[in-house]
Amino acid sequence: MSLDSGLQAWKQRSNHNRMITLEREGLRPGPGPVELAYFGGSAFRVTSPGGLTVMVDPWRNHPSRRWDWFFDDFPPTAVDVGVSTHAHFDHDALHRLDAHVLLDRLIGTWEFGDVRITGIPDKHATDSSAAIYDFREIISRFDGIDITPPDNPRSWDHCLLLIETGGIRILAWGDNRHDPPEWVWQALGPIDIVLLPADDSRHVMGFDHLAAIITRLKPRVVVPHHYYIVDLTQRQSTLQPVEGWLRLQGPAVRELGEAQCVYLRGELDAIAGTRVDCFGSHVAFDREAWLAGANRTGERE
Repeated sequence: MSLDSGLQAWKQRSNHNRMITLEREGLRPGPGPVELAYFGGSAFRVTSPGGLTVMVDPWRNHPSRRWDWFFDDFPPTAVDVGVSTHAHFDHDALHRLDAHVLLDRLIGTWEFGDVRITGIPDKHATDSSAAIYDFREIISRFDGIDITPPDNPRSWDHCLLLIETGGIRILAWGDNRHDPPEWVWQALGPIDIVLLPADDSRHVMGFDHLAAIITRLKPRVVVPHHYYIVDLTQRQSTLQPVEGWLRLQGPAVRELGEAQCVYLRGELDAIAGTRVDCFGSHVAFDREAWLAGANRTGERE
């Protein structure tokens, strides 16, 4: 086992003095603007009205280096809290964050200032009937692993993440299965914004699966993720763009012109039905600098 693997906090020069200040001054929950920023893959940063930042599911390339999904690993990013839904490489790069708090596969509730995060344990999607490749059969044949729940290995466990701030309830679905048990739906409660994996290869789940989730949750807003972006995601990921799924959503789609969007409780209440907000190819970091770093021969952060 490499001693240089794992978390990198011991190498960081930063500290958690900011959190000490927030704790001492008593940042409290209340209504206000909540910013959602997209970082590609399934990674989102949520910023609370009080300025607390939460990064969900930062990505990396597969540690075996046998195939890369991205042109480089997740850009080092400073946030207050990092949280991961499950132990897959495109969701679990918490070591790439300069964060005060890391919550890996959270089960239960963590609360600080004006943010509450609840992790609800369930299982990763394993119904590959709609996917271009039958990933369940591939994993069984080449790795000898049965990913079918309930006796799946750890990396096919999954935690739904409910982030509450500013009077808004945001659900990071991650790669969870589309048909969790009834008690999971009851635990989720009403959802304002749901982040759902959608791409035209049906990599995580089929369009009918997505429709079933949306019908059950009845959120104000759906935000797609886990799709191909031409200068971020490599073709060998097998991911496809999200345009085909978006076309099926009709006039409910709002294509966002940048990588950040601010939501307010009152504005969400005014939405009739369910709206789809798509960040498209926009990401909330300097992609040109990131790509330039990836092209330096022999260098990798």
